[in-house]
Amino acid sequence: MDFQVPNTLAEQIANYLAERIMTGQIRPGERLQEATTANELKVSRASVKEALYTLERWHLIEITPRKGASATRLDAVHAAELYDVYMHLLIMLARRLCERWRESDKASLLAAVENVTWQMQTKEANITAVVEASFEVMDVCCWVVGNPYLTEALTNFKPAVSRAYYLSADRYRQDLDRTGLFFTRLTRAILERDADESEGLVAEFGAHQKELIQQALAPSA
Repeated sequence: MDFQVPNTLAEQIANYLAERIMTGQIRPGERLQEATTANELKVSRASVKEALYTLERWHLIEITPRKGASATRLDAVHAAELYDVYMHLLIMLARRLCERWRESDKASLLAAVENVTWQMQTKEANITAVVEASFEVMDVCCWVVGNPYLTEALTNFKPAVSRAYYLSADRYRQDLDRTGLFFTRLTRAILERDADESEGLVAEFGAHQKELIQQALAPSA
């Protein structure tokens, strides 16, 4: 996917803060002060406020009346809740994709899957590149399905899911063979328009990924 320059200053601020939260530079529970952030970035408080609302929509911060904004918690319990909802959305996407893809969509779908599986096969795979390529597959699927509400919901989950992957990168890297097989099998099921098989594959893979992330985020991990 080509890089697109953010449309607004607030979006640039949101992306900057999102990266810091996802990579752990801003710790779970840490406060984000409007005035401090505006001073640090030399921008207006209004732009920071708008950015914070975006981060809340991305499930990276929570805004509490009279207390302000803070980075959301991400422990094993919160990760499980996050994944339960996210996987249900992906199941819906897979089923709609089985129903709606056309022959003209096939090349784009296969190219996106080929890219992510290639990223996984490279020596010492870059987790950031793998995660981004995985989301590119999802983006292509969303475009084919053409449901704006489903697309918006999945897009808003991207940063929070990325954060979970980054914090469990070592375990995720060790499991890339299984992830690659999942993409291959799911692609085959979708091209055969087998909605039940597609749902089963997503549910099984999601449960496994949730377990990996929970293990990584457990207190003794």
